[in-house]
Amino acid sequence: MRYKTVGNYDEALIRRGHLATCQQMLFLVGPRQVGKTTLSKLLKNLPGEFHYLDWDVDEDRLNIMQGQKTLGTQLLLDRVQPEKPTIVFDEIHKHSAWKNYLKGFYDLYADDAHIIVTGSARLDVYQSGGDSLMGRYFSYHVHPLSIAEITNPTLNETGPRSPSYIDDSEFDRLWQFGGFPAPYAKHNISFYARWKNARNKQLFREDIRDIMQIHDVARMELLAELLKLQIGQLINRNSLAKKIGITAMTVSSWLTLLKRVFYCFSIKPWHKNISRSLIKEPKYYLWDWSLLEDKGAKAENFVASHLLKAVHCWNDRGLGEYDLHFVRDKDKNEVDFLVVKNQEPWMLVEVKYSDNEPLSPALKSFQKQLNAPYAFQVVIDLPYVDVDCFQCTRPMIVPAKTLLSQLV
Repeated sequence: MRYKTVGNYDEALIRRGHLATCQQMLFLVGPRQVGKTTLSKLLKNLPGEFHYLDWDVDEDRLNIMQGQKTLGTQLLLDRVQPEKPTIVFDEIHKHSAWKNYLKGFYDLYADDAHIIVTGSARLDVYQSGGDSLMGRYFSYHVHPLSIAEITNPTLNETGPRSPSYIDDSEFDRLWQFGGFPAPYAKHNISFYARWKNARNKQLFREDIRDIMQIHDVARMELLAELLKLQIGQLINRNSLAKKIGITAMTVSSWLTLLKRVFYCFSIKPWHKNISRSLIKEPKYYLWDWSLLEDKGAKAENFVASHLLKAVHCWNDRGLGEYDLHFVRDKDKNEVDFLVVKNQEPWMLVEVKYSDNEPLSPALKSFQKQLNAPYAFQVVIDLPYVDVDCFQCTRPMIVPAKTLLSQLV
């Protein structure tokens, strides 16, 4: 399990999936302290030499700055070796010309080495049009721990897996302390409080202020706090702007930055085949659901995080083209989530904390409109049931402990 050996699941995927079949660089992207560095260091067990270069280490930074050919010579990449070496560039996005540097290094040594790149804040820049790195990389998203990874950290080659039991204490630990490996492993309130404060400081005082060149950090932090109160709701940028004392345009810009540093993520409404559908406004969720106090919002965020992880993983592994949306019409009928597979509605998910509400009529209505194969009302406090939820073809109430164990 990753809280004991961080990256167990991800390491197997990278070994058997990417490195065994692909020449492209592998970009490990994800939040601070989610385990990217630990995961990359586990790859030292691969055949061949292992070289780990950390931009934050003076010696490594100087070696990188000498140029690609000089570094390649130091790493013996111009000599025949029995096995391809693995080279990890950690935090290289702090280099002002990191994209050009990696392009040059890849063009020189793609045939001679496995190249791994890790980082948190800036690696999404490569997605822009006309990028010099186009065709030279694949990305892999490293997420916080999930129920499926805790209960059965083995690869599944198709998509949804068989259900696997999670102990109540393990589930409560994941719910309370979140899925970041350190607080989950410690499951200690004092440690969690210190870890949370330190991570918050790093996120806002280093990533946002220094890397993103945002100097009004106090108001950015206020926006982050207000966002916690609107999890799963449609965001009113004008209202947020008035509360913070900035413009609505600045709110939009800062929300984009908060997504780039993996504080939050957004999902957009699905509007195809829905009459009077909502089209524009997204909903926001946090990467760390443990920051939320309201049980209803936390439940929705908890499930959103599990669904996003599944969508990213299935996409990264080439199992299909998946995306995560919600559905809502102008009459305010809504289902919390819709997973789309190969541009077709696939799975509707409504979230409840307690099993004190009947099956949502919106599930049945939207399943009929969208012709989605699966529709679930996921309940957090229901006990685990050893049943394959994906055998159900009509809307059903299911335990979160069961359905989420079948994802990733």
